[in-house]
Amino acid sequence: MGTENTGIGFNALATNISGINNTAVGSGALVNNNGGDFNTAVALGALSNNTTGSSNIALGRLTGQGVTTANNVICIGALVDGANVSGSCYIGNIHGGSVDPGAGLAVFADSTGKLGTVLSSRRFKRDIKPMDKSSETLLALKPVTFCYQNDAEATPQFGLVAEDVAEVNPGLVVRDKNGELLSVRYDQVNAMLLNEFLKEHQKVQDQQKDIDSLKEELKEQRNLVQKINAKVQRMAPMGVVTRNP
Repeated sequence: MGTENTGIGFNALATNISGINNTAVGSGALVNNNGGDFNTAVALGALSNNTTGSSNIALGRLTGQGVTTANNVICIGALVDGANVSGSCYIGNIHGGSVDPGAGLAVFADSTGKLGTVLSSRRFKRDIKPMDKSSETLLALKPVTFCYQNDAEATPQFGLVAEDVAEVNPGLVVRDKNGELLSVRYDQVNAMLLNEFLKEHQKVQDQQKDIDSLKEELKEQRNLVQKINAKVQRMAPMGVVTRNP
């Protein structure tokens, strides 16, 4: 028999056999669990289809219905089914939800699972210096098209391969807590692209100044030629003969 379980509510943990350290609060929570351990299900029918999955968390009415044998799945929000995929996380009311565009920030997850935002204010930074030529490594990157292996629809994707990027600039990749490559720091790539754009823009401005200067010189030369021609024309009636050099 399972031990150290807590079931509060009608049919909570009703069919548990060997599972231990489970907590089910709500009618039908973890009702079909029989061998899963260390699960937490709170609200009506939470994790009701789980049988042997362990260390899962479901918070919300009828949440985690898609989890049966997977481990370490987190489902938060009413009617968030989740999926039978170990080590996954599902949170309701995010996809398709809107935020204040003037105050919204992109949310990132680090290798420890911590959620947060990347801050850009000067007060959070040190060793600030111009990017200068550091962004020129972008010219060695190899953009590709691809499809993700777990995408049944084979949706075309456009981007970079982390292994290729690491060879060019190790600072542009993200690794997991074991040091394995995960992804590319595309936000940093964007900043480097901006630097390269500004450098090219400065070159264009400098070239335009040179062009404007040449135009001014040409204008002065034309004016001088016109003055000489006018002088020659005035002298011609006097019998002054001019020859082309």
